[in-house]
Amino acid sequence: MEPIYKRILLKLSGEALMGEQSFGIDPIALQTFANEVYEIHKEGVQIGLVIGGGNIFRGVQAAAKGISKVSGDYMGMLATVINSLAFQNALEAFGIPTRLQTAIKMEQIAEPLIRRRAIRHLEKGRVVIFGAGTGNPYFTTDTAAVLRAIEIEAQIILKGTRVNGVYNADPEKNPNASMFNIISYNKVIEQDLKVMDQTAFTLCKENNLPIRVFNINIPGNLKKLLSGEQIGTLINNEK
Repeated sequence: MEPIYKRILLKLSGEALMGEQSFGIDPIALQTFANEVYEIHKEGVQIGLVIGGGNIFRGVQAAAKGISKVSGDYMGMLATVINSLAFQNALEAFGIPTRLQTAIKMEQIAEPLIRRRAIRHLEKGRVVIFGAGTGNPYFTTDTAAVLRAIEIEAQIILKGTRVNGVYNADPEKNPNASMFNIISYNKVIEQDLKVMDQTAFTLCKENNLPIRVFNINIPGNLKKLLSGEQIGTLINNEK
């Protein structure tokens, strides 16, 4: 396989790591996704990775009432670091060299976020996992993923979800929803389709960074996508 992209940013939700559980990390799901990354890494793809934290923070959110928005966001950032450490271990079990960089300094477990160092790791064939979001409250991990993609000069953001792509309605609620194979940023905004939060999406549009939304739960999808198959929905600046 000759990958169509040399350097990517893969964005996974924290909920993806739950598998069949209602919260936390499912070891089977973790291993499954690590294997998907392994399959493209061995083809020479340079991989940056951002994982959300919803599987951990939202699991305790009911008990978190009264916590300020800022404190809650920092808790969410720490949840992403837990997921990142788990994913790092899963990747290393496949023999993949990795580095974890965090936007909040925690030198005992991760490198600080340094753009040039991250790029050098990628060039050396290491998967770089970016934890702790943007390091600032009020920003989502989608925004963090876009920022990191721009910083490492990724060619595309691959957003792994539990649905097959971007639809004109919620496919889990509307069985007649139809999926787009390709759609422009402007049409996503016009139709108010929920792909990413507005800040993240605007950053992609302004930096001409394409997004492909695909179903990460289907084994082999990631590799097929990188081999050129039309998997999921491509979002770009085309009219």
